Amino acid sequence: MRNPHPPLTVAPAKSLPRRRPAFGHMVASEWLKLRSVRSTYWTVVATLVVSVGLSGLLALALVSSWDRLPARDRAMFDPTSYAMTGTNIGLLVLSVLGVLTMTSEYSTGTIRASLAAVPDRTRFLAAKALVLCAVAFVVGQVSAFASFLLSQLFFTARDLDVPLSEPGVLRAVSGCGLYLTLVTLLAFGIGVLLRHTAAAITSIVGLMFVIPIIAAFLPGEWGLTLRRLIPSQAGSAVTVVDPNETYLAPLPGLLVFCCYLAAVLVPAYLLFLRRDA
Repeated sequence: MRNPHPPLTVAPAKSLPRRRPAFGHMVASEWLKLRSVRSTYWTVVATLVVSVGLSGLLALALVSSWDRLPARDRAMFDPTSYAMTGTNIGLLVLSVLGVLTMTSEYSTGTIRASLAAVPDRTRFLAAKALVLCAVAFVVGQVSAFASFLLSQLFFTARDLDVPLSEPGVLRAVSGCGLYLTLVTLLAFGIGVLLRHTAAAITSIVGLMFVIPIIAAFLPGEWGLTLRRLIPSQAGSAVTVVDPNETYLAPLPGLLVFCCYLAAVLVPAYLLFLRRDA
């Protein structure tokens, strides 16, 4: 007997081609991840408070004790660099943000989901670094200019203040924000390289704060040359209006620091491409 209802046949489903995420969408995703973490807000606020607050306190202390300072110290006083002294501590806070931007992905295990969504590791790392640098640049510039302007208010009591229109001053203040951004990117690279928060933070602290202390005890001309070439001294040369013998010129100093940056970012990138998540 003939079956009036023949069996239905289902055509095999065609696999749809996977669309490559647009780089703009990747940047938006990284921005969402960065601003959705509470630690980001704390580090930004801490950077501003520490940088501006400490710079203002040191400026007030200097003005209060100006008459008791030795003549040599008063002659060597640089109102621009001194006005941004607090940013050296803010630099440490921003470095922590740079480290956490990458190491938090590994500590929470979200790196697997991130790379599953964006298999192109080059674009993934570029988007993350771009968002971090944008945040660090804004925070760095605000910290530098706010620290400078607040300190100048105290310096006016002793006629020590300098305007931004003074030759080299605007370059030094904006260069301070750039320097903070580059150090944050350096910390990010160390985070990619080591993948461990404590190890990465220890490394950036040793590189930017411990090595200068050790270098300060090196004697002779070779010691002076070496001190000018260490990362913190080379990078901060761009924040000095009139570099003395302890600093390189602003542009050479910036180039030397970029060499250190490349020495960290290139192997970090190559290892990131090869290692398992």
